[in-house]
Amino acid sequence: MKSLELLIERIILSSRWILVVFYLGLAASLAVYAVSFLYKLFKVTKNVLAFDDADMILAMLGLIDAALVASLILMVMISGYENFVSRFDEGEADVSFLGKLDSGSLKIKVASSIVAISSIHLLQVFLNAQQYTDSKLMWLTFMHIAFVISAVLLGFLEQIMAKLKIKA
Repeated sequence: MKSLELLIERIILSSRWILVVFYLGLAASLAVYAVSFLYKLFKVTKNVLAFDDADMILAMLGLIDAALVASLILMVMISGYENFVSRFDEGEADVSFLGKLDSGSLKIKVASSIVAISSIHLLQVFLNAQQYTDSKLMWLTFMHIAFVISAVLLGFLEQIMAKLKIKA
């Protein structure tokens, strides 16, 4: 019976390597998104003299938004791999820029990134407010507020959990 238990535990622990497929997929999606970013940058560069201030601001916000999304993908990819699959060898991979993220702090960073992305999108919408109905503007604002509240609550819960760990 003990050998069956050990076999099951090995299978469950080994199954974490299946996650590598997802992280490699994220790396591929990051490369595809980089091509999309370069295309956007080319369009902005091509039209730099034709854009007025508002169009240039919208174009720059689009590029900033793309950079934040790419950073979010990278953060999830690297910290997810390290938290759930295997630790990086310090000598071979320099991932110190991420710090040591546990799953709780990763959730907060992801939520913060989503709030930043949502903020930029909402700013883009407000700069083109005439193209949207009042109802659409209201719902986009409510959705952004929900992201902000969720991020704040995650941070608050993480603080509570940290205090409980210290007391235990």
